[in-house]
This record gives sequence, C-alpha cells and structure tokens, in this order.
Amino acid sequence: MPETFYQQATAAPATPFDVSLRPPAFSEFVGQEKVKERLLLMLEAARQRGDVLDHVLLSGPPGLGKTTLATLIARAAGSQLHTTSGPQIEKAGDLAGVLTNIQKGDILFIDEIHRLHPSIEEYLYPAMEDFRLDIIIDSGPSARSIQINLPRFTLVGATTRSGMLTAPLRSRFGLINRLDYYTHEELARIIERSAGLLDVEIERPGALEIAARSRGTPRVANALLRWVRDFAQVRGSGKIDGATADAALAMIEIDSQGLDEMDKRLLEALIVKFNGGPVGLNSLAVALGEDAATIEEVHEPFLIMQGFIQRTPRGRMAMATAYEKVGMTPPPRPADPQGTLF
Repeated sequence: MPETFYQQATAAPATPFDVSLRPPAFSEFVGQEKVKERLLLMLEAARQRGDVLDHVLLSGPPGLGKTTLATLIARAAGSQLHTTSGPQIEKAGDLAGVLTNIQKGDILFIDEIHRLHPSIEEYLYPAMEDFRLDIIIDSGPSARSIQINLPRFTLVGATTRSGMLTAPLRSRFGLINRLDYYTHEELARIIERSAGLLDVEIERPGALEIAARSRGTPRVANALLRWVRDFAQVRGSGKIDGATADAALAMIEIDSQGLDEMDKRLLEALIVKFNGGPVGLNSLAVALGEDAATIEEVHEPFLIMQGFIQRTPRGRMAMATAYEKVGMTPPPRPADPQGTLF
C-alpha cells in the first residue's frame, strides 16, 4: 500500500540532519499543533493541485522553531530551501541574485523579514504576486528597467516583531502563523528527545526541572540540557535526575521560575532604587549597566509574561509578585475617593 502524503511528510529520513537537535520531520516536532495542522493541510492541498505552496509568515519570539518549521516545509514539499535574512539583503542586486537562483517550487526563507529595507520590499511585491522582478539599472538619463520572469516559488518569512512589518508586505502572505511559548510538558518531551540524541540518560523529574526553567523556549531548554549534562558528567553519576538538574541550574543562578541573575537584578533595581516605578527604560538600563535594547528585548518579555513587571505610559512598574520574589512586602494599593481600589 503506497504511503500517504502525511506519512511521507512526517517520516523521519535517515540523513546527517538527524544528528542535529532540530527535529527532521513534522512527526518529531513537539508543540505548535495548530500551526503544524494548518501547514500540513496547505502542503497536501498544493500537492493535490500540482501547485506551489502559498507564501507563509511565521511570527513569534526567538527560539520557538520558526527556522525549523521552514526546513520541515521544504522537506515535506520535496523542495530546495534557500535561506537568507533581512539584514543581508542590502540592495536590489542582492535580492535579484537570490531569486534568480530559485527553481520552480523552491522555498525561499527570509529570517527577520521585518528588517528588510523599504526599497527592497518594493522589489519583493511583484516577485511574490506576479513572480517577476523589475530592476532599474543605472541612474539618471541612462536608467532603464528590465523585467526578469521568475519560477513560481514559496516565500517563508520569519519575524520576531510582526508589528514592524508593513501592511502591504503582511497582506501578501497567504497564511500568518504565530508561534506561542511551550508548556512544561511539551518542553519535557523535547528535552527527553534531545537527551536521547546526545546519548544522555535522563529521568522524567530531571526533564521537568529543566523544562520549568526554560522560559517556554526549546532553544533555551536545549542549551540548559547541555549544561546539566556537563554538570552530571563531572559532579554526578552521568544520569540527569531531579536533584542533579536542580543543583546544576542553581550553579548558574537560574531559579525554579526560570529567572536568571540579570532578571533578579532588574527586579531589585526597579523596587529598591526606583520604589517600584514607574521608571523609564533608559534610567533602568543605566542603573543596571546594561543596554536598553537588551533589557527590552531579552529580559522584559519574560518578566511581563510571568506578571513581575508591567509597561505603562509613564514607564516600567513592579507588580506585587516582584516584591515577593525579592523578599519584600508589596506596598498597599491606593484607594480612589469612593473607597474602592484601583
């Protein structure tokens, strides 16, 4: 009996890709079930029509699997994957060089697509819609336009800041998928799979301990797993259990909620130096001796998601849970003139 498309798309091929911690097939990709289901449906529909997959946009925080999904889409479609990123495409010639090397049905993956220069986006619009590239050569009186017909291809864009995408570019994607943070159970399954690939013995409590401190992100989980593996090898029996994982992560100052040293310093500075806020981002950065962009993009999202701080029009403010985290009593909330809290 011949294999169905879903069996082929989710089969794990025996290739050198298997040695990587990235899953080689949809069947091994843990989490993001709704996104996977939609992508597989689109792939099957395109296969039945003998057509090319529609353009796909993947958005979400770093480390959730956008690049991996682009690789799996190309595998499932049986197509060649061409990879680049927004900052690498500096001029129209760079884009033309990439697009003219594409064959029919190939996948072009552009990471950080929101960082494309606006003038480059203008060249990309007809390439996405009409599969042609209009390039202006030279300038002034000798300027001329040439048109290059392109084979039908699929653009897979990835962005960590979908709000920075222009409306014309966003509207040209047939399917927009947002990847969400992973649950502890999903991360534990990812960690157990990665431990098997790394030939490390791990117990379920150890996997859950690492998962709880991974900020809902597989990339962080795999990085912590490698550290715990080294710790277990040198300081333990080589097996990762709950106690070993806890001791290893305590050594690099990652607590049971996934907060690292800088996260805790940020909370302490906000509460002790600025009385809980509100305080501006630049003032907070100076107090910590850290770059403002690093605070805003690396540390704040997780602290906001966990309810430790909040962004307000006046600045950052510490929540009651932040006071409890640093061992202080939160101040009483003010009351309005009617006597009700706000």
